[in-house]
Amino acid sequence: MADQSHEVAFREVQKHRQVWVWLIVFGAALLMWYALVQQIILGQPFGTKPGPDWMIWLFWLLIGIGLPLLFLYMKLIVEVGDDGVHIRYVPFVSRLIPFEEIEGHEARSYKPIREYGGWGIRWWGGQRRAYNVSGDQGVELKLRSGDRIMIGSQRADALAEAISAGIRGSP
Repeated sequence: MADQSHEVAFREVQKHRQVWVWLIVFGAALLMWYALVQQIILGQPFGTKPGPDWMIWLFWLLIGIGLPLLFLYMKLIVEVGDDGVHIRYVPFVSRLIPFEEIEGHEARSYKPIREYGGWGIRWWGGQRRAYNVSGDQGVELKLRSGDRIMIGSQRADALAEAISAGIRGSP
């Protein structure tokens, strides 16, 4: 987890708010609830080749309960502090990129599907990574190692300005 004692010049918290994402998540969850009621409560096999009851319970727990809870809890937190750019994709990744590692950066529009294969935590083309939740705006960091990291943002210009100030030594 990121150190909370650093001074923060920029902070953005993004959550999944797209209707199509929630339709998929809740559609899958509802299907698992239906399977549970059908096979476990009513005692009628679910589907033409029903699985064992333990499998229905497992899928219900993972997809019927776990998946919606995961998407409710999941968020991208981007902070620019006095020590660098903090990226937290809760509950999966926490990463600090010190200013010294940043060779260049640019606020820009991008094509999430074409350039990175979609939204989320994406590795594409070896040295290219993306951390994004929605939209097509972000700040691309070029690191001294040659890696490129796209940070999705609804406030890309403000993020880029905070990174510039941090690199200059005045976050």
